[in-house]
Amino acid sequence: MVRFSNTFKERLGVDKVKINYQKLLDENIYQIQKKGTRPSLLIHSCCAPCSSYVIEYLSNYFDITVFFYNPNIHPEEEYRKRVIEQMEFIRKFPSASPVSFVEAVYDVGSFFAISRGLENEPERGKRCTLCFGLRLEQTARYAAENGFNYYTTTLSISPHKDAQLLNSMGEKLGENYGVSFLSSDFKKKNGYKRSCELSLEYGLYRQDYCGCVYSKIQSDAQRESQQNTE
Repeated sequence: MVRFSNTFKERLGVDKVKINYQKLLDENIYQIQKKGTRPSLLIHSCCAPCSSYVIEYLSNYFDITVFFYNPNIHPEEEYRKRVIEQMEFIRKFPSASPVSFVEAVYDVGSFFAISRGLENEPERGKRCTLCFGLRLEQTARYAAENGFNYYTTTLSISPHKDAQLLNSMGEKLGENYGVSFLSSDFKKKNGYKRSCELSLEYGLYRQDYCGCVYSKIQSDAQRESQQNTE
C-alpha cells in the first residue's frame, strides 16, 4: 500500500499551484474524440447520487465500469443500502452506452487501520486524506490488473472535497500502478447541481453524512445541537 503522510497535501504543493482539472478533462475528451476511440474507464463511486452526473457525462466518451469500494461506510446496513442504490441507478438510467458494475470487498478493517489515532479529526482533515488514498489506491490497482485505459473517482463532485488533492493523489497512484488517471473536477459545469437534479428525478437516497462512523457521530451531534437551539 502506498502510504500518504499527514503532510501529503503540502508536499505536493497543491495549494501553491491551482490547476483547472475541468479544462484538463475537456482536453482529454477532445483528444479521444479526435482519435475516434472509446477508452475503458473505471470510475470509483462513493454513492449513486455522486455517480449520477458523472455517468451521464462520461458515458458519451468512455466504456464505463463503476467500481464500488468504500470500506469506510458505517454501519454495514448503510453500506448495503448504498450498494443497492448504486446498482439500481445504473439499471434505470439511460446512459449513452452500457455501464458495468463491480462491488469490491467490504474490508472495514482497512479503513479502521488507516484511521487509527485520527478518530477525533474533523471532516476534511488527516483521516479523510488517508481514506481518499485507501479508496483511490484500490481503484488504481483494480484498473491496472484488469487492463483499463483510465481510472477516476466521483469524489470531486462534492463541494466539500478538494479536487486539487484528489487529482494529485490519483495521478501519483496512476504512475505507481501504470494506469492513467482521468483528471477531473466534476463539480464544475454545474456538475453538483446536475447530480442533485438527477437524484430528485430518480428518487435517489442521499445520505446526510459522508459515510464513516466518525462522520456519523459528528453529523448526529450537529443535528442534535441544532434541534436544541430551535
